[in-house]
Amino acid sequence: MKPGTFTQLYIQIVFAVKYRDRLLHESFRTEVFKYISGIISNKEHKSIIVNGVSDHIHIFIGLNPKMALSNLIGEIKRNSSIFINEQKWIKGHFAWQEGYGAFSYSRLDIDNVYKYILNQEKHHKRKSFKHEYLSLLKQFNIEYDEKYLFDFFE
Repeated sequence: MKPGTFTQLYIQIVFAVKYRDRLLHESFRTEVFKYISGIISNKEHKSIIVNGVSDHIHIFIGLNPKMALSNLIGEIKRNSSIFINEQKWIKGHFAWQEGYGAFSYSRLDIDNVYKYILNQEKHHKRKSFKHEYLSLLKQFNIEYDEKYLFDFFE
């Protein structure tokens, strides 16, 4: 970045396992999240927290504007899929669904967003992923077409 450029960009990213399969088993989920955090750091962004449940994940980052968010997400999905498949943690082929949600926050929101992402297991005992995702879209006043949403099989 050029001298005199100052940014503070906090983004929550949400995306799902292809077909919403529950493939991110607890036995290796932490390793996947650490790996994704490493990808984020290696691309010179700040990894604040990566967490999720068996069928989707939430990532909270401090975005470095040198790299487009869509490129970062492409790198995360591509490299983490390769990692999971190389480890042979699942039968068959692992992949992420197309698309993602990305939501921006102020510095004052960091603690609340962190706690929200940290407590995903507890949170999803009460609320489905579809309800959660649609609530985020509504909260951020994002217009959407149902045909482009994740495959929700609830």
